[in-house]
Amino acid sequence: MAAKVFVITGPSGVGKGTLIRLLRERVAGLALSTSATTRGPREGEQDGRDYHFLSRDEFARRADANEFLEHAAYSGNRYGTLRSEVERRLASGESVVLEIEVQGARQVRAAMPEAVLVFIAPPDPAALRRRLEGRGTDDPKAISERLRTAELELDAQQEFQHVVVNDELEKAVDELEAIVRAELCP
Repeated sequence: MAAKVFVITGPSGVGKGTLIRLLRERVAGLALSTSATTRGPREGEQDGRDYHFLSRDEFARRADANEFLEHAAYSGNRYGTLRSEVERRLASGESVVLEIEVQGARQVRAAMPEAVLVFIAPPDPAALRRRLEGRGTDDPKAISERLRTAELELDAQQEFQHVVVNDELEKAVDELEAIVRAELCP
């Protein structure tokens, strides 16, 4: 079984992180890539575990040096996937899951056409607002900005190989698991 890259994308608040956590409990051997970001850590987040927290200057230096597989600006911050981390895991035989935004997923598709791209969609836009507000991690202005971005991202879902609607959590995890298993064992 060859190692693969799985890109899980969709708008902020759609439940990507929860779905990936449950997927990794069900499918052994999936490594989660740790993204780099210029945003500050949220309560409980640790550098190197949740994100690689970089200064804006360090992020720009690494982007200029082509050290990212993908990188994007999102809600006033920069996010990216370090090429070295993905390549190291693939070389060791591990499949890698990337939890990234739509613009980053497009870059991965261009750089790695063999990557498996899955778009996570909400049942409706109102569900996103409820989830973002319920998270309690963003102020109202940030939530409005994320929702404006989400509208554009939802229009892009037809670009992706697979679309999973996260309406009922167990059903969505089942669909995601079936996609991953089918790709790992064709």
